[in-house]
Amino acid sequence: MPYIKLTTTACVSDEKCNSLKAKFGKAIESFKGKNESWLMVAVDDGKRMWFRGDDSADTAMVDVELLGSVAPQDSEKMTASVCDILESELGISPDRIYVKYTGYSNWGWNGSNF
Repeated sequence: MPYIKLTTTACVSDEKCNSLKAKFGKAIESFKGKNESWLMVAVDDGKRMWFRGDDSADTAMVDVELLGSVAPQDSEKMTASVCDILESELGISPDRIYVKYTGYSNWGWNGSNF
C-alpha cells in the first residue's frame, strides 16, 4: 500500500509520467513486501517552488507513504533511486530534491482497513 507523490516545478509530459510511474514501481521494491501492484503514484507538475530561496532551476519534493514502518536502510536506497530517476527523466539535480517518508499503522482500501 505505498503511495508516491511527486510535486515539481518541471512540466511532465504524459510519456514522462508513464515512465516515472514504471520506474517508481521498481524503486518501491526497496521496501520489503512492496511492489508496483499496490503502488499509487501522483504527479503534480508545473508548480512554483523555491529551494534555499532560489527558483532558477527545477525542484522536486517526493512524498513516500507506506503501510508499516520505514527502515532507514530501505529509505536510503529509495532516496538514491528517486534522485537517479528524477535526474535522468526530468533533469532535476539531486541537490534540488527532497524525499520524505511516512509510515502508517492504519491504511484503508475497498471499504475496510488492512
